[in-house]
Amino acid sequence: MNPIPNRCPLCGGELTVTRVYCRDCDTTIEGRFASGPFSQLTPEQLNFMITFVRCEGKITRMEDEIGLSYPTIRNRLHEVIRALGFEPGISEEPAGLTEQDRQRILEDLDTGRINADEAMRLLKEMEA
Repeated sequence: MNPIPNRCPLCGGELTVTRVYCRDCDTTIEGRFASGPFSQLTPEQLNFMITFVRCEGKITRMEDEIGLSYPTIRNRLHEVIRALGFEPGISEEPAGLTEQDRQRILEDLDTGRINADEAMRLLKEMEA
């Protein structure tokens, strides 16, 4: 079975579902039916979201599952968020760890103020 298209293949306009059919009892219902927010997603985005839910929203598990890097997974998640009509915000940074914190830790590592074990500990503490 094919997924319900959400865009017209001729003009690109939004399609509206107006008929549903039950194969078991041969019933047809006509009207205008809402398809839900996830109908706006491409098949790839929908598969991404299924994987995201299966991995309980843990990007590190997704890295192992789909073999992509953390930044790539985050970019794809932002694409899905936008497709659903939202705008990803700064609040989506991992809890307690900002880009400035991350940069400071990496600079401290680079200059020798901390070692690799200390850097990893700090990053893990700040993400928790």
